[in-house]
Amino acid sequence: MRTLSPSFRPYAWAPSTRDLAAQTGLDPAEIVRFDGNVPALPHPTARPGTIAGVLARANEYAHGGYPELTAAIADYAGVGPENVVLGAGADDLILLCARAFASPGDRVAITDQPTYPVFATAAYLAGAEIGDDDPAFTFCCRPHNPTGALVDLPAARPLVVDEAYWEYAGETAVGLIDDGVVVLRTFSKAFALAGARVGYALADAETAAELNARQAPCPVSTLSAQLALSAIAEPTDVSPQVEERERLADGMRALGLAPLPSWTNFLYVPVEEPAALASALLRSGCVVRVFPDGFRASVRDPHDDDLLLEALARALDRPAPVAPQGRRRARLIRATAETSLRCRLALDGAGRVRVATGAGLYDHLLEQLAFHGGLDLLLEGTGDLETGEHHTAEDAAITLGQALDRALGDRRGIARYGDAVVPMDDALARAAVDLGGRPWAELKLAADPGLAGHMLSSLAQSGRMAIHVEAEGRDDHHVAEAAFKAVGRALRAAVRTEGGGVRSTKGDA
Repeated sequence: MRTLSPSFRPYAWAPSTRDLAAQTGLDPAEIVRFDGNVPALPHPTARPGTIAGVLARANEYAHGGYPELTAAIADYAGVGPENVVLGAGADDLILLCARAFASPGDRVAITDQPTYPVFATAAYLAGAEIGDDDPAFTFCCRPHNPTGALVDLPAARPLVVDEAYWEYAGETAVGLIDDGVVVLRTFSKAFALAGARVGYALADAETAAELNARQAPCPVSTLSAQLALSAIAEPTDVSPQVEERERLADGMRALGLAPLPSWTNFLYVPVEEPAALASALLRSGCVVRVFPDGFRASVRDPHDDDLLLEALARALDRPAPVAPQGRRRARLIRATAETSLRCRLALDGAGRVRVATGAGLYDHLLEQLAFHGGLDLLLEGTGDLETGEHHTAEDAAITLGQALDRALGDRRGIARYGDAVVPMDDALARAAVDLGGRPWAELKLAADPGLAGHMLSSLAQSGRMAIHVEAEGRDDHHVAEAAFKAVGRALRAAVRTEGGGVRSTKGDA
């Protein structure tokens, strides 16, 4: 093998979630990754049905490449298909540019260091050295990683600009591709498809042709290409994540920290002894990226970001700027052939609830159950709604039940029993629950909009609880809503902590 520069360092991956869990004594589901700069949830189109067709042809090559994806990217970027180069993520394209522009003995310039380490890795693998003296080409990360700054664009040419976070900034160098600039982008950030490994380069037609000639044949898998094609057909609105970034920054300022202004989906926070702070955060299940003078934290969503603010408050011994979520929590992912759902649940919550699976009324019913149960619940995902709501509603109830079962743990110290009566205009519901661990559903709904009873039965089975409900009234919507509210109220009483074991005349279990 050719000897590499003594300065070469391979890219260092962060430890796996499983390894971090073992290190801290936490369950892997309790580890929240704030170190990857990716959204909290995958793109809404990332579900089993999206790849079902290409999965059935997984034995075949993508003969002819991916003209549909190339055309869609060109339309999204405002260029022609002849300007597009596909790659297995932006990292693959960084390596491609290095071996295309640099030769052994050349120099490669990297602006605004320290920055993304793969730039240096790619240069060294091409046999080049890092330096500003007559470079073969220049790497620039804009917006900048790790600071989040919208740095000035260098005048150097050829210039390779990594625009992994451009959607969050709204500024791009694509208008300069005919002036010796190559723009690199990814589906990992705004499109939330990091695991699919899809990126693209934008360059003038001649440069793109040279890059494509030097690229590996079919660098993207058929499954990943289909995920990317489906996602780009429904581009993500990043404005909610930008707003959440500013909310998280305000929360950090309330703790006495000073995050830098950011044009990305992360915050860079200068602190003294960042490694010690990161270790304290890890004990709370929050993983951040450590740098010599600070830490970097991804912006996820309000539920996750509040966990980080709570953990920071504990580590700094300061009052938390957010309501506590309690310790009895669960996180899980449920994926079937028809649905893909993610759930985060806190039993000792404040009624912060969001259910968004697309199942309409049935999302509303689960929201009512969680709110009246005093739970913090985020249940999001997608299902095969084109064939009906059955699978999505059923799997949502199963997912919530599994989360309840996980959050209850060994069920020691809970009240176990709870009951409630809920009147609602023309409907009246009575409910009782037993969290002893034996699943059962005894349901008498005078009217059912279709799946309410089935969902309660699914909840009882997956949550290992007994649910008894009687609901009467003239309107099926109101009957179901009263029933779910009553079950929530009964759960509120049953999950409260009272002692050291599961209450039973047979003795504490």
